[in-house]
Amino acid sequence: MTRPVNPAAPAGSAAPPVTSDEPAASPGAAAPAREIPRATYRLQLTPAFGFGEAAALTGYLAELGVSHLYLSPILQAVPSSLHGYDVTDHSRVREEFGGVAGLRELAAKGLPLVVDIVPNHMTVPVPESGNAQLWDVLKHGPEARSARWFDIDWSDGRIAFPVLGDGVDVEAEVVPDGDVLRYHDHEFPVRPGGEGRVDDQFYRLARWRESPGYRRFFDVNSLIGLRVEDPEVFEATHRVILALVGEGLISGLRVDHPDGLADPRGYLARLRERAPVWTVAEKILIDGERLPVDWACDGTTGYDALNMVTRLFVDPAGEGPLVDLFVKHTSFPRDYETVRYEAKKQVLTQFFGGEVDRLTRNVPELREAMVELLAAMPVYRAYAVPGEEPPAETVRVIRAAAEEAARRADPSAVARVADLVLTGPPEFVTRFQQTCGPVMAKGVEDTALYRWYPLACLNEVGGEPDRFGVSTAEFHEFCAGMAPHTMTTLSTHDTKRSEDVRARLAVLSELPGEWAEAVAEWSSRVSFDPKLDYLAWQNLMAAWPISVDRFADYLYKAAREAKTSISWISPDAAYEKGVREFAARAIDTCGPSVAAFTQLVDRYARANSLGQKLVQLMMPGVPDVYQGSETTDFSLVDPDNRRPVDFVYRRSLLTSPGGDSWDAAKLLVTRSALGLRARLDPALPYVPLDTGGAGGNAVAFARGEQAVVVATRFPAGLERRGGWEGETLTLPPGRWRDLLTGARHTGRIPYAHLLGRYPVALLEKE
Repeated sequence: MTRPVNPAAPAGSAAPPVTSDEPAASPGAAAPAREIPRATYRLQLTPAFGFGEAAALTGYLAELGVSHLYLSPILQAVPSSLHGYDVTDHSRVREEFGGVAGLRELAAKGLPLVVDIVPNHMTVPVPESGNAQLWDVLKHGPEARSARWFDIDWSDGRIAFPVLGDGVDVEAEVVPDGDVLRYHDHEFPVRPGGEGRVDDQFYRLARWRESPGYRRFFDVNSLIGLRVEDPEVFEATHRVILALVGEGLISGLRVDHPDGLADPRGYLARLRERAPVWTVAEKILIDGERLPVDWACDGTTGYDALNMVTRLFVDPAGEGPLVDLFVKHTSFPRDYETVRYEAKKQVLTQFFGGEVDRLTRNVPELREAMVELLAAMPVYRAYAVPGEEPPAETVRVIRAAAEEAARRADPSAVARVADLVLTGPPEFVTRFQQTCGPVMAKGVEDTALYRWYPLACLNEVGGEPDRFGVSTAEFHEFCAGMAPHTMTTLSTHDTKRSEDVRARLAVLSELPGEWAEAVAEWSSRVSFDPKLDYLAWQNLMAAWPISVDRFADYLYKAAREAKTSISWISPDAAYEKGVREFAARAIDTCGPSVAAFTQLVDRYARANSLGQKLVQLMMPGVPDVYQGSETTDFSLVDPDNRRPVDFVYRRSLLTSPGGDSWDAAKLLVTRSALGLRARLDPALPYVPLDTGGAGGNAVAFARGEQAVVVATRFPAGLERRGGWEGETLTLPPGRWRDLLTGARHTGRIPYAHLLGRYPVALLEKE
């Protein structure tokens, strides 16, 4: 679920013709038996890093200990795309990566492949002729052969296409050119029998700020929603993927953004029937929410696990001081829910007017109530299905949101909207479900989380920044309820910050006083915008060392997402110049001081980094390692987290281990845990262990009777209280070998001995 840097600016070019070496459609072919990965490794493919480059890494990755290679989308996208979610042609494996021949060569290297698929949308490329199905619809209208592909609003007879600029007479810039109309780099077909007039087409060229006449991905006009619930569209958009599964070239699937679909449950059931391989869904679960049991997939892509692991290493004692400090520096409210509500209302007004209009077309008097209910929704989807009795949890969520919305709108109108959401006309029920996700994503992920950030490691996709920490008991309870084959992760192409950036930030929960002094010093020397500066200092420290360009690019995006001073639709050249000047001055003036503070933080962040890595790799589920994160990685939000990875360096560490550097230790933890998982039955139960008198500074669990995991928590606090003193951990019966140090243990062992070399221990029963 990735977003372009500027969602208002589509880009692309025409796709080349279908090639002859594509896999043949095989609707009757039986897919191979479902194989559950032991561990995956995610690679971000780009035109400069395709199947050939991935193939050269398979030996290294196998030695690292993963069982499956997990690839970003592989179907034909905009040729220059660095992420692949802007698909232009479902009938071809992407040419820039090496095509299907290159994919076969990669698969022949021996690592089974898991691939990311994008059922929710296609791209609107520039020129628009790069999407053959879209071109067909633009040319032939609702009677086009491809008309059923896209979720288009034909209510006024034409599709609103928001591409025109802000000029006074911008329509005059649309120029007829034979059988097309051109507007700068855009091109649109002239309808058959038409006279080339702009107002005589099946589309209406609109100003770029206007809502489009089609469902889109979030607020991104350049990504048009697919009607994959239509069997013909499903077959056409999945033919190549299903053929590759049937051929045995693909062993698992990651489904992008199922919440955007009209019927995610039905889609996943159809997909499982045709491709009975390990499948995970990119489903964002808010705290306490669980994946619906009737979704035919093995679990989520791991944000729920990520947020629990992060909070496990955040000291709740830091909440009060850090919130005080945040309010002091930013003047934002103390109450996160206020910020969250205001952000959702803002995006509903600025970006989703068209979606609300479409929902309330037959009940315009309910518009205000509809907006307030959408703003009050606490989750991405409420799982109401047309024609079915809504589940009790769905009713509870909708009624609770309606109670909240009724404080701000006419209660009777809100009650009517809630009834429509639960048992109304099928299109209304479906469309409300499809609107919840975008409002949550844009209002929370891409607005509120950039406004309310007392401790930015908590501001992750699906995270709740006002929930500081979880107890070991809460973490153990979460693990006990996990689906056995769900994915777990710490970093992805969509995380706001990489795992090691979060490991550093978590330390601030233990050092709020020292942090307050540092920020006071830096702020007295360099300042710009109070609504941005405090976020800037957190990320500058946590991503240190960082170039001016990387830091400025991050701040530029953060400011636009926050929408307090500038936004994607309201740029300000002077402000943006100020952002870059602030980034340069912050690094130049405060760099030595930031480096010194980061050095202090790293005394403890190393423990957090190794602890969260070991816990994630050994907890229930299928662990994923995001590219490069087997060693330290201090990346910020995309596109920063898709920078090229130095695999030569990582391979050298793997082949010549030694030393106790942070990188070497993290690679040792990763390799040791993945190697141990290869020897363990993945169905072994998760068993919480009593950490004794460790004062909350340790978490420990066993996997059956074969493995024990121990990790340090709150290392700064541990140091302040004098270390482990005489505290001990009682191991399960048997003799145990620490795979990190080679030491052997049995019975009751002092923490000071067990964790003397590394802040974590990974024990295997002998």
